[in-house]
Amino acid sequence: MNRTTSLARLQNELFDICIIGAGASGAGCALDAVLRGYKVALIDKKDFASETSSRSTKLIHGGVRYLEQAFKKLDFAQLKQVRHGLEERHIVLKNAPHLARPLALMTPVNSWFEGLYFKIGLSLYDTFATNDTLPKSKWLNKKEVLAKIPTLDRKKLHSGVLYYDGQLDDARYCLALAQSASENGAAVANYVEVKAFGKNESGKLDAVEAVDVPTGRPLSIRAKLVINCTGPFSDHIRLMANAALSERLRPSKGVHLSLPHQTLNSEYAMLIPKTSDGRVVFAIPFEGATMVGTTDTECDEIDKEPTLNHEEREYLAATLNPYLAKPIDPAEIRAGFGGLRPLLAADPSKSTKSLVRDHEVEVDETSGLISLLGGKWTTYRLMAKDTIDEADKVLGEVRACKTADYVLAGGENYRAKSWQDLNAQFALPEDIARHLVLKYGSRAPQVATLAREDARLKERLSPAYPYIRAEVVYAVRNEMVVMPRDFLARRIRLEITDWNETLNSLPVVADLMARELGWTEEEKKMYADAYASEIGQFISDAR
Repeated sequence: MNRTTSLARLQNELFDICIIGAGASGAGCALDAVLRGYKVALIDKKDFASETSSRSTKLIHGGVRYLEQAFKKLDFAQLKQVRHGLEERHIVLKNAPHLARPLALMTPVNSWFEGLYFKIGLSLYDTFATNDTLPKSKWLNKKEVLAKIPTLDRKKLHSGVLYYDGQLDDARYCLALAQSASENGAAVANYVEVKAFGKNESGKLDAVEAVDVPTGRPLSIRAKLVINCTGPFSDHIRLMANAALSERLRPSKGVHLSLPHQTLNSEYAMLIPKTSDGRVVFAIPFEGATMVGTTDTECDEIDKEPTLNHEEREYLAATLNPYLAKPIDPAEIRAGFGGLRPLLAADPSKSTKSLVRDHEVEVDETSGLISLLGGKWTTYRLMAKDTIDEADKVLGEVRACKTADYVLAGGENYRAKSWQDLNAQFALPEDIARHLVLKYGSRAPQVATLAREDARLKERLSPAYPYIRAEVVYAVRNEMVVMPRDFLARRIRLEITDWNETLNSLPVVADLMARELGWTEEEKKMYADAYASEIGQFISDAR
């Protein structure tokens, strides 16, 4: 992906479809549309997956909670959501094997009756998962549970129910969608902010008036059709296109905190089935940390970045502590992050916890804007298919969706054990070789080659992690990294697992980026200071 080339194309070409928002749904739509043969533009006012799509619980799932609600309340909309999620789960795993994989989750229980209840529920979950190769759920005794998660409180533990879902690196999966769209001919650019729309004589949108954020230069993107995939911010774009529309979204905030790996000391995740507010909470191994989340609170302030606050930190710790032999020490909390769920408003009296995470494709007859509203990560491909099917109708075409079997960038010829080749060929330590393969897939040798050509690039960014300097150079050249946060938060996931090491790595990252992007000393200092200040604010909010 080359940003300069993309910006020139955006300014000079006529597109069939311009997609606003490069999160999972927007990048998914771009790939679907370009594979159907459309000429596509994909833009985002920030980085790829910079909002909701990089702030998920990192699970590919049908939703155990939705299944329970479906049966308790005889709610068939919840059941449909579970079925959709489980149908898509195996496709998400199959199409990017380097970024998504099966994950075993343990549900610890304190009594025989509780164990039976969850075994029945998770067996039902299994039955909805057709075309699936994941193992089925099992009820394990106390000894078997402790062998898998040794830090649980053996005094309270009765047994546990083990089941399987998928796990993904959400930000990099979204990036792979955008890269795949770009490699198939889409003009893709981050940091392009929409300011207004151009309309033809019949009032239909025919241009997106935008600005290139780093330079402030205006861009006029001509397109036959505009698709709005801006998640929690969808109403802003909808009302910009047609001020007479009513608002449809009720965003809710969910936060996670990151603890040391030793908290569970396990490659198994944990599902906490009962919380004080009726949700479920997960504790999941991710990138050398244990990630705990999520919460669900109403959110009216969507223009301010959602962050982990003291009250939420205490709630998540208090939810996990009863299951652990040793309670969490607040000093152990390494990082945290918040995200907004784009929940669709139906009944204003319902709490956001009871709103279904299904999606809707809205076509505004006045402006011609298509908006993809609601949804969740696991069903991004289905959401995109439904949206581009609508685009087909508007553009008078019938073209087949080809995304179900399309292997994403980095997944081509991927082998799980190819880290051994990297280890041998490039003399890289095992943890670095494994990390590169799990982030870049079959393209990992390109990163390793940079490290071989310049010995300084082989050095780690942090002694505690397998991230190396060559990745910064690679990401600037190939993954459209514009700001230090793009790299540290989303290309590698250091910001969401360890704030201190993010700050420690920042000077080297800023130096390497400055060299690649031609920044002056003043620009380098400005970008590094701004990001350090953001991290400082996150730390302050969480205290």
